[in-house]
This record gives sequence, C-alpha cells and structure tokens, in this order.
Amino acid sequence: MADDIIKVKTDKSVAEALDALEAAIGNAGATVFARIDHAAGAEKIGDSIPANQVLIFGNPKIGTPAMKIDPLAGLFLPLKVQAYEDAQGQVWLSYEDPKETFDELDDVENSPAVEVMQGALKKLTAAAAQ
Repeated sequence: MADDIIKVKTDKSVAEALDALEAAIGNAGATVFARIDHAAGAEKIGDSIPANQVLIFGNPKIGTPAMKIDPLAGLFLPLKVQAYEDAQGQVWLSYEDPKETFDELDDVENSPAVEVMQGALKKLTAAAAQ
C-alpha cells in the first residue's frame, strides 16, 4: 500500500501547503469540495496529533470520462491530497496514485483519464510544495 502513495516534500506548514494547493486547484479550473482538519478533530476528543489536513477536489472534465467508462469510478472520486507533519516535523503532500486507485476497474485504470489525473496531481502538488 505505501508504494501506491506518492509523497511530495515541502518546507511549508500544513496549512500553508494546503492553502497553496487550494489556490493551484482554483487556477486550474477545478473545484474544492472540502477541507478536513484531522488535528482539529483529535482536539475535539481531547487528544492530539501533528498537523494533518486533507483537501477534496475535482474537475468534471477529468472525472466524467472515468465514470463514463465505469460508474463505479465515482466511488473513488473526487480526488484528494493530504498534507501532514511527520514525527520529525517534516511536512508532506501525499496522494494515492490514480492508477492504483482505479486498479479494480480495469477499463478505467488503463484509460487516458487516469493519465490526466496523474498529471494533474503531480503538477498541483509540485506547485503547492514550492
């Protein structure tokens, strides 16, 4: 499973990295649907974890072709990227390789739509990490 996860190192804080990612997503014409703050959730139960947030986003121009191939692709969409601080204080942007995400849906896994998703995630996380 860990080899299915792509990690991009950044010198930004978790919040700064996701702010930059959110801006890059908007500039790319995609929509941010939600931002989840896992550390804030831990605080609500009186516990704590290092900074950890997830951004959920999508673009119908990219997701619709996958769902036309197999409606079950909708179980894995929209896309998401996590920003988290590890035990050493390093911040990472991470996401699952879309080829692995859709590996149970052979026709989707091997479609051009997945290549577009891979390229978009690579470009967006690289921009956010700078």
